Amino acid sequence: MNAADDKTIVREYFNSTGFDRWRRIYGDGEVNKVQLDIRNGHQKTVDTVIGWLKDDGNLADLSICDAGCGVGSLSIPLATAGAKVYASDISEKMVEEGKQRALAALGTAENPTFAVQDLESLTGSYHTVICLDVLIHYPQDKADEMISHLCSLSESRIILSFAPKTCALALLKKIGSFFPGPSKTTRAYLHRETDVIKILESNGFTIQRKAFTKTRFYFSRILEATKSAD
Repeated sequence: MNAADDKTIVREYFNSTGFDRWRRIYGDGEVNKVQLDIRNGHQKTVDTVIGWLKDDGNLADLSICDAGCGVGSLSIPLATAGAKVYASDISEKMVEEGKQRALAALGTAENPTFAVQDLESLTGSYHTVICLDVLIHYPQDKADEMISHLCSLSESRIILSFAPKTCALALLKKIGSFFPGPSKTTRAYLHRETDVIKILESNGFTIQRKAFTKTRFYFSRILEATKSAD
């Protein structure tokens, strides 16, 4: 499969069966044990990123691009904290769900601003660009292009999360345990941390903070990188 096929698969998946599955996972309703584990893992990743931004003490002054926003799990709390958030996702259904959740939580549709866009078509300039749990859907060569494009949108900082390629996780993926159950997601691509860091550095960014989220079925390396001084 080529990169275009991957993008089509992701879009179609999250506009059909995947939407119902992940809306439940990213919600607070009843789910099975595996989905609950993934929900808790993803929330830990979101909480880590929010914690980093709040610790810096200037969140209300920031413009943030949440690329691959899903149903707004990150965008909504960032907007609640006062940041100006531009949220986008390849799935129209995910974006509509995000809008509804934001309206219910904040009482306004002005912030976050939601849009249906894939990563490659994003434009603009933002203090911080964030992309959580998206790269798992794309192979390394496509991830290289995506990360480089996201770097071009960032004035100061980029935060990424991805499923790290280790021997243990590669084995889990191979035996089909990475996303168990009859309702599987799209192809799961693992990425070497050294490869991701190399891409960031080649675009003029330097790693500042790292974190790792691990539950039984969810694994995510989080990297924060800031633009190097000229």
